[in-house]
Amino acid sequence: MSLSPKKIEILEAMLLYDKPTRVTQIAKDLGNEFPPVMMHLVGLTRMGFARSPEKAYYAITQKGKEALGLPEVNRENAKSILAYASNDKMFHFYAEIGKPLSFRAHSLQDFCSALLKVEVESVDFHIKRGDFEAWFKCLGDTELARKVALLKEKKLAGEELRSKLHEIVENRYVQLAKVLEHTAPT
Repeated sequence: MSLSPKKIEILEAMLLYDKPTRVTQIAKDLGNEFPPVMMHLVGLTRMGFARSPEKAYYAITQKGKEALGLPEVNRENAKSILAYASNDKMFHFYAEIGKPLSFRAHSLQDFCSALLKVEVESVDFHIKRGDFEAWFKCLGDTELARKVALLKEKKLAGEELRSKLHEIVENRYVQLAKVLEHTAPT
């Protein structure tokens, strides 16, 4: 079943949230009026692409993520994504082309720590180039890469960008760690 461009846009907006979000916030983020967004969310919920855990709050489901081309993460995928990357696959932060910084990341956890310490201009530099998306894909995390691509479209910069990016990466790290924890052999 194919979804309309508007429904895809709504699913993508919900993907950036790691918790149920008010319809009014989703509409505001999309620059749309409340009634049409609400109508689409009701349809997405009926089709199983979204869920409403409480009145006026909505979240994307695994089926919704799959509609966006994002695979479900199992224990093996989570373990691989969270693994310590070798020196040739670690992320190197730069101020600009030809100006490396002393910050590197071998894992999502390292990345979160470095992100809070690196100059904000470095974050802007890498987001514009698509470097973060590429590294997350290299780690095998297509969902995180997609979230960063969607964040990039919002044209945030400076501390606001750093804060939102850190939140997204940290939440993803926690989600993946939970997959490992909940599927560990007993």
